[in-house]
Amino acid sequence: MSRELLLLVDALAREKNVHKETVLGALEMAIASATKKRFNEDVEVRVAVDRDTGDFESFRRWRVVPDDAVEFPPFQIGLTEAQKQYADIQLEEYIEEQLEPIAFGRIGAQAAKQVILQRIRDAEREQLLSDFLAREEKLVTGAIKRMERGEGIIEVGRLEARLPRDQIIPKENLRIGDRVRACLMRIDRGVRGPQLILSRTAPEFIIELFRLEVPEIEEGLLEIKSAARDPGVRAKIAVFTNDRRIDPIGTCVGMRGSRVQAVTQELAGERVDIVLWSADPAQFVIGALAPAEVSSILVDEEKHSMDVVVDEENLAIAIGRAGQNVRLASELTGWTINLMTEEESTKKTEEETASVRQLFMEKIDIDEEVANILIQEGFSTLEEVAYVPIQEMLEIASFDEATVNELRSRARDALLAQAIASEEQAENVDMNLLSLEGMDADLAAKLVQSGVKTRDDLADLAVDDLLEMASIDPERAKTLIMNARAHWFAEG
Repeated sequence: MSRELLLLVDALAREKNVHKETVLGALEMAIASATKKRFNEDVEVRVAVDRDTGDFESFRRWRVVPDDAVEFPPFQIGLTEAQKQYADIQLEEYIEEQLEPIAFGRIGAQAAKQVILQRIRDAEREQLLSDFLAREEKLVTGAIKRMERGEGIIEVGRLEARLPRDQIIPKENLRIGDRVRACLMRIDRGVRGPQLILSRTAPEFIIELFRLEVPEIEEGLLEIKSAARDPGVRAKIAVFTNDRRIDPIGTCVGMRGSRVQAVTQELAGERVDIVLWSADPAQFVIGALAPAEVSSILVDEEKHSMDVVVDEENLAIAIGRAGQNVRLASELTGWTINLMTEEESTKKTEEETASVRQLFMEKIDIDEEVANILIQEGFSTLEEVAYVPIQEMLEIASFDEATVNELRSRARDALLAQAIASEEQAENVDMNLLSLEGMDADLAAKLVQSGVKTRDDLADLAVDDLLEMASIDPERAKTLIMNARAHWFAEG
């Protein structure tokens, strides 16, 4: 080794646009690889190249591990044995033995060259990726280099990107040589180097297309709050601005529809509904269901759902083809939307009122007339009767102070009785049920009241059955049931 080698390292670093240390690291790895071939067993070798002279030293080394943890003697040495050589050596440090420098033959030199070039290629890819990520480009444009099992391999500058089959818009016919746009989803660091993973079906793609077509978004005057898509068919985006001089919807549509048409053409004819975002969830949902007209809406914060009432004429429009309109509106707003007619809404309200009336009559021991007064005044749970500020109940014309105090006392007694019953039932719950991930004592008590006492009882339920028994999130219900069934598959 000599200074000529260092000059070669400098030249390679400049030519390949990688750091000099990367090339030197590749050189050390190549020498180490060639040195290992002198041994009949697999060993660990460290090589150090002098940065000033180009000379190098080679060392075989062993990692120090606890005496009872020596599994691979060619790489490891026990602490007791290591301390015989170096009294102050610690666990996870290394013992090294200097080796005679190797003389590169033709084959060794060729192998070393391949290792160096491969490391440089890897470093080049990483540098290209770093440069690309520094530009913070979410929208990527490139030409299709080849198609592999329905996936598009795309050249993006000197980087390679992959457009998976399920991220291509349905019925879209992409061919080699076509230039396509897509949204960057993630970086896949595989054996063949870092690869950009793209999507043309993600909601982020339509947001980036509008950012490209609508300068007001890039300038911060207009914001796309959310997007939902049925790729290639229909999409909804929610737009918002704090600038009263700007019409958010009109700005995104553009002069004679030019801006939205440009996006539609890129999305293979996908129809785009532009919705005005609102901080009021009910108003946002009403806008998202357009073009259907909403008669009334009832928000359930606990279940994060809304009962939306439309007339018979608007029901089909609100639902959309194969439920598309209501599904996209739900994805756009993040709320579960339950569509119903006036008749269905009235029936549901009557059923809920009858259920609350029965609850009050049974638990507080009151007649139907008093129960109806409570319902008319907006009371729907025992907790509200028991703990609402007393002044609010005293404002009810039909009740005097004695009646109010009696009602509150009875409601509290009923809640206490329920709590005691729940604790007793919880004690009888199968521990396999109670220990399920996502389960808690309150939910377990409710399940016991409904006859679900074991893990297998829960596993037999459908998601809708569980939702009827307990007011929990549908995703949580699904997860609980799958967790309850897990032992079935394990046994199988």
